[in-house]
Amino acid sequence: MRDHFRKPEKKKDEEQGVPIEIHSDRPASAPLGDTGSRAEPPASSAEDVARLSAEKDELLNTLIRRQADFDNYRKRVERERKEEARRGAGRVLQDLLPVLDGLDRALRSHANPAYEEYSKGVELIQRHLWETLSRHGLERIAAEGKTFDPHYHEAIERVETHEHPDGAILQVVQEGYLFDGRVLRPSLVRVAVAPEGADGDKSSAEHSRVH
Repeated sequence: MRDHFRKPEKKKDEEQGVPIEIHSDRPASAPLGDTGSRAEPPASSAEDVARLSAEKDELLNTLIRRQADFDNYRKRVERERKEEARRGAGRVLQDLLPVLDGLDRALRSHANPAYEEYSKGVELIQRHLWETLSRHGLERIAAEGKTFDPHYHEAIERVETHEHPDGAILQVVQEGYLFDGRVLRPSLVRVAVAPEGADGDKSSAEHSRVH
């Protein structure tokens, strides 16, 4: 009966403190975690890298093109906006030109000293209106004493004369104006022309000078 309750004996190796060896198929010289020579990546991995690199380059080029397209679009919209604003301002200024014409006529028609106070009031209104319009880009076309230029002047009468050179502007009937460097309304003028005899002599002289 006593044999059934006997404590099991400890292993001899454990009692003597000798460590139990663990055998492994790994070579002793191989460091822990080293699985030997590294295998080359499969060909499919290299192809994937090349494909992804090509896709990246294509996306980058697309992004650059889209950015350039957007910049061009933004510039075009800005130009159109400015052009539309200029056209709108030009229409308003053109509608106000008859007001300037009326003030000019009022000042010319009342040169009598009896209307001095009236003329001062009209002149003040004219000056204020002109200063306002000129700040928005309105300019008078220089015509008085100039040579006729069909780009800026419109001749309503040709006056034969020996006293002025051919093409000289004798009188400005209606003022012309520029807006933003463009003709808003040409000047209406009377132009000097050489009489027929003098014109013929001039043509003959020019013909002989050319030959």
